[in-house]
Amino acid sequence: MVIDLVTQAALILITIFMFLWMQNIPQNLFTKLRYRNRSSYSAKRHFIIGAQLLAKSRSTKDRASSAKLAKSAAEEADKSISLDPKDAAPHILKALALDAQGFSTSALEALDVALSPLTAKTLSDAERGDALFKRAEIKVKGSKRGRVDSAIEDLVESVKLKGDNAKMFRLLGECYEKKEMEEEAIEAYKGALRVDPECIAARDALNRLG
Repeated sequence: MVIDLVTQAALILITIFMFLWMQNIPQNLFTKLRYRNRSSYSAKRHFIIGAQLLAKSRSTKDRASSAKLAKSAAEEADKSISLDPKDAAPHILKALALDAQGFSTSALEALDVALSPLTAKTLSDAERGDALFKRAEIKVKGSKRGRVDSAIEDLVESVKLKGDNAKMFRLLGECYEKKEMEEEAIEAYKGALRVDPECIAARDALNRLG
């Protein structure tokens, strides 16, 4: 009886597989997987090219050449995003390239996408901390109260995720100072000195605040 049951089960499985095969389902799945792998590879290739272009842009002293390289980096980031929109890395690359060209608003929009729930899960805690710090830096450039408030939220989260960056604490201290939150500013500057005892800006700020 057991042999009969096994035989019947095998026949059923063979029948199901033959039906699926006639409907081209296995072939379609294989094609989709192969296309997905190819797209993922191409997305990473465009990201690497963009990162290299951005690095060259930062090391180039000629402004025109630097801007041209940053623009090309943003274009490569867009190509990567079109192939893998759920990966946060190319969105961050695009933000950095746009910021290098002076397009702060567009850079913030790209970082907002990178830090959204859909894409942020592809980042490690340290990477998310760095992205939050960069977004806060761009926000502070505007010097508007609303943006400072938002920047503080980003910086508080960033130091929780990556507390080994003195620049994060220093910028947080500056933001607290702008809001006249002296005690919080002092603690932030102390945090910067704990990470980097040679942080002159934090030391000067503490001396200034008494």
